[in-house]
Amino acid sequence: MNKSELRQIIIEQLESRLRIAQSATQRAIDAATDEETVPEHKYDTLALEASYLAHGQAVRVQECEDDIQCYRNLVLRDSEKVTVSSYVVVIDEHDQYKHFFMGPRVGGLSVTWNENEIAIVTANAPFGQALMGKEVGDEIEFKVADKQFCYEVISID
Repeated sequence: MNKSELRQIIIEQLESRLRIAQSATQRAIDAATDEETVPEHKYDTLALEASYLAHGQAVRVQECEDDIQCYRNLVLRDSEKVTVSSYVVVIDEHDQYKHFFMGPRVGGLSVTWNENEIAIVTANAPFGQALMGKEVGDEIEFKVADKQFCYEVISID
């Protein structure tokens, strides 16, 4: 298994998110500095609101850049136990296979690789916490809200 290919697909997805965030930031900056947003009276806060939005979008751009750098620097380890950078396949009680990548960040992102939909999970998520340290054959049980989930670890790469 070549996890570096998977990492590259994740980075490409993150770069796409970055481009969208940069575009949104530029639009927010343009709106904040547009002559149409110049306050007409003391209660006109359109320019102020646009500047807050521009700041928020700039923070989002920085987070996207940090995510990309984190994945570029990620050391891909082979381990018999689930750890950060593990590619994990589990099976649920309905015999459905699910594919996960234990990432350092961006939990919830999904990518397609080798014809499989792979969800990124972090150790901060309930499932990620339950998965960390498990070995092939181990069962994972965890509860979110009032729903119980049960999986068996099929493979770890």
